[in-house]
Formats: sequence, structure tokens, C-alpha cells
Amino acid sequence: MSDCLFCRIAAGEIPSKKVYEDDDFLAFHDIRPIAPVHFLIIPKLHLASLVQCEDTHQALLGRMLLLAPKLAAEQGMADGFKCGINTGVGGGQEVFHLHLHVFGHPA
Repeated sequence: MSDCLFCRIAAGEIPSKKVYEDDDFLAFHDIRPIAPVHFLIIPKLHLASLVQCEDTHQALLGRMLLLAPKLAAEQGMADGFKCGINTGVGGGQEVFHLHLHVFGHPA
């Protein structure tokens, strides 16, 4: 989507401080961190929120969740971290592209 902030970041049109990238996902540091380490994992496929996910997205969601501990450890959070997915206006979602927040303190 050309008007989606995270799609534009994934396309390289807007710079980000990348943590990880492959064909399906991009992870980058949050511009408004709430912890010493705070990054987002986004699918490159545009999904507005968790509500739009269907059974066909199960593998994508599983891979996104499995990336969290790997990247958290690489960012110094091997002892633990938090994850969150804000969904919809009522859930505090500000950018309507599915994203997983991973945050915490380095060991």
C-alpha cells in the first residue's frame, strides 16, 4: 500500500534502523521506544491488523512470533523480553499495518 507508513519503510522509501530483514519480514527499532531496547517486527505483506488475519496467515504469524526470541537475544535480551500487538483503535494501534512490539532491558 503506497500510503502505509510501514509498507513504505519495508520498501526502503523511508529509512529505519534495521534489526533484521528477509523476504517476508522487516524488524526495526521503534522511533518512540518505551524501553532501552524496543523494536518492531512487521510482515512485508500488508495486513492492517491482527483482525484481518485468516487461517491462511497462520504460518506467517508463527514465523513472526518465532523471530521475536531470536532477535531479542541478538539485541541483548537473552534473559527475557515483552511482546505486544496493539489491535485496532481501541487497542492502541496507531499504524494500521500489523506489527509486533518486542521490548525490554539488555542483560
